[in-house]
Amino acid sequence: MKNPLYPLKFQPILKDKIWGGEKLHKHFNKDSNSKSLGESWEISTVPDDVSIVVNGSLKGQSLQDLVNEYTSSLLGNKNWDRFGADFPLLIKFIDAKEDLSIQLHPDDELASLRHNSFGKTEMWYVMQAETDANLIVGFNRDMDKETYLEHLKNKTLTKILNFDKVSEGDTYFIEAGRVHAIGAGVMLAEIQQTSDVTYRVYDWDRVDKDGNERDLHNDLAIDAFKFELKNDFKVDYSLNKNTSNKMVQCPFFTTNILELNTEVIKQNTFDSFIIYMCVDGNVEIITEDFTETIKKGESLLMPAEIKDFKLKTDYGKLLEVYV
Repeated sequence: MKNPLYPLKFQPILKDKIWGGEKLHKHFNKDSNSKSLGESWEISTVPDDVSIVVNGSLKGQSLQDLVNEYTSSLLGNKNWDRFGADFPLLIKFIDAKEDLSIQLHPDDELASLRHNSFGKTEMWYVMQAETDANLIVGFNRDMDKETYLEHLKNKTLTKILNFDKVSEGDTYFIEAGRVHAIGAGVMLAEIQQTSDVTYRVYDWDRVDKDGNERDLHNDLAIDAFKFELKNDFKVDYSLNKNTSNKMVQCPFFTTNILELNTEVIKQNTFDSFIIYMCVDGNVEIITEDFTETIKKGESLLMPAEIKDFKLKTDYGKLLEVYV
């Protein structure tokens, strides 16, 4: 007999990066003493980086094993029909002490052809930003392949890229094919398709501790670019209290934001699992048989079969994600 499903928490998968810092440990108590901790993978089924349950009767089991065993009860009927046992999302917190590389990601078609992978459309919610910190998203002018390649050759890419100064709460939607980079001093929540395919096009000429530059992927990237100038990446959203406010809706995920200061009754009408990322405060998630708390910098997976539950807090802010 299967154990009943309940709100699931997972052991963070921590990733040191050349550009990482210490905020994920200092602000979110991630279990690392590294001075270059760049990412906390909160919910993942990427091969060799599969999340492990840390709460309740399913503690110690992997998310992939649960997907295989519980199928539509965990994912929802439409997601099981669409994705099968391939969990569709990868959830992260990211701390950029230094600038990330300038990069982009392939779409589903190209990623499937080249890497047997989903593409990577993603979104960012800025949780903290130093003064004058910025993100790179898209180009700052009409662009074409030839002009781009000339700037790449001359190491003048920054002249044609769009820099946005950011602060807490700013939200960006990054479709596959759009050039981007997280700037130094930004800590954010990232929601993305399950993919670890990145095409790095410029890495600021930096080297690692052994004096080696990281690989670039310009031959692959050139076919993945979307060069058209589109100023549609910054997300406007409402923040009405104690209700779900729509932020992003795309074929790969929907994300709402909830700012809570009381108990709220929720119903899952999405035929999908729901992921909650706590971006401020703390929130209790209460089902008929189980209660779990998430605090700032933590995440939780609500199985699709749980239709009725409560969110309770004196103050908390959540990203609510489903497919």
